[in-house]
Amino acid sequence: MHLTTGIFAMILVGSLVLMVGAVPLDWTQLLASDPQTQTIVWQLRLPRVLLAGLVGGGLALAGACVQGLFRNPLADPTLIGVAGGAALAAAICIAVAPLLLANPWWIAGAAFLGGLTVTFLVLAISGRETALHTLLLAGLAVNAVSLALVGLIGVLVVDESFRSIAFWTLGSLNHATWQEVVVALLMLPLAWRLIYRAEALNAMVLSEHEFSSLGYSSQLIRREVIVLVAAMTGIAVSLTGVIAFVGLIVPHMARIAFGAMHRTLLPLAFMMGAMLMMLADAASRTLIAPMEIPIGIITALIGAPVFIALLRKQVVSDD
Repeated sequence: MHLTTGIFAMILVGSLVLMVGAVPLDWTQLLASDPQTQTIVWQLRLPRVLLAGLVGGGLALAGACVQGLFRNPLADPTLIGVAGGAALAAAICIAVAPLLLANPWWIAGAAFLGGLTVTFLVLAISGRETALHTLLLAGLAVNAVSLALVGLIGVLVVDESFRSIAFWTLGSLNHATWQEVVVALLMLPLAWRLIYRAEALNAMVLSEHEFSSLGYSSQLIRREVIVLVAAMTGIAVSLTGVIAFVGLIVPHMARIAFGAMHRTLLPLAFMMGAMLMMLADAASRTLIAPMEIPIGIITALIGAPVFIALLRKQVVSDD
């Protein structure tokens, strides 16, 4: 029931944000035949809405998996370093070879590979046992170093390159295309595999012995989930830049609303993340139109107060 309602809600939100923009549209105009309206809907807004939904859903589902893996509702995908690694690779590419900006796919590819490289570095630092606390500390350290280097590169490069690097630190859907939507669709099989591992994520609350008695290998499950999450987050960051808080607050809200069973939680977190990102993108392109606010700023303004509320709630519960 929840899944069916979520699908309808996601379609409804997507349809509503299609009508929002510099040129307002109504329901009847969405399928209009005049060339101008068709261009607005099919070439400008629909790819952007779909990309927002896929990226938001992917980040939220990845966040739910990381929270289940680390047994911490305040964890998010940046803990494994993938976002910082992707942003650093993109910044290096922009600074060293500005001509690559003419072909954004080079930057996206570098960001994706950078994110995966940093993730494997975190796994290597944490050792073969893949202890959760070691993974957490290694991810935080590597992510902090990566983002610090991004800031340093931003200081050293020329203004034009700095604006491009700012894209990766603030996030944007301004240049969404159908090609990017096709690439974002690669997150769906990764999402399916993570949902397939829902029962194993449920069992992560058990002790090591109890977990193994169910037929799971804790090391293999942790590494598989981390690599899948890194791949999903890497795709998202390579297409839109670093977008904060979606992978943090959406899974926690979904858990409060629908419970902690990952078989239901993961698809619902995906849908809620998709809707949040679509609404945030609509706000980013309309609040100060015709200028745009980077979508990462919108999600941070929404997410930071929610994050503080979650922290206070956890402190109260710990007391």
